Amino acid sequence: MPDLRELKEFIKDTMGYVIALAIFIFVFTFIVAVAPIAGNSMNPTLNDGDMVIVSRFTYKISKVQRNDIIIFKDANNKKYVKRIIGLPGEKIDYINGYLIVNGETFEENISTAYLTNNFLFSDICSIKDCPNSVIPDNKYLVLGDARDISQDSRDHTIGLVDKKDIIGEIVYKIWPISNFGIIK
Repeated sequence: MPDLRELKEFIKDTMGYVIALAIFIFVFTFIVAVAPIAGNSMNPTLNDGDMVIVSRFTYKISKVQRNDIIIFKDANNKKYVKRIIGLPGEKIDYINGYLIVNGETFEENISTAYLTNNFLFSDICSIKDCPNSVIPDNKYLVLGDARDISQDSRDHTIGLVDKKDIIGEIVYKIWPISNFGIIK
């Protein structure tokens, strides 16, 4: 009778690798992703060539918040990285370098080297699309940190971002290694 101990040991070892691979695939499919930053619209927070970790599940357990940095896709599946500026139910204007949320000045924590050109909410969302003159449910206004060069919600090809198009929140910068850390 053949000795099956070696076969059993081989199967046991192989199952460990199969389970580890399945967990790895699950984590990088549903929980996190690694993404490169292309372009300079998020300078100085994120630069061209940086690598980041994206949490795919954050918004399944918590709400989108102002100042979160997200990755989202447009109708053509092109991906963008931007900062959440406006939330559903808010009217956002930018006047003389100040963010105005529902008529109140809101302090931003970005470099003042990139001033935002003035815009009114009506420039971004027509009365037809935003009948109450506020951001509709499940929509968000996003801007790049380098406001003078960013293609973002002010561009009608992007406009307000639908929650279903948000891939996830960028939580860590992993490259370059000298800048490894939490993103905020």
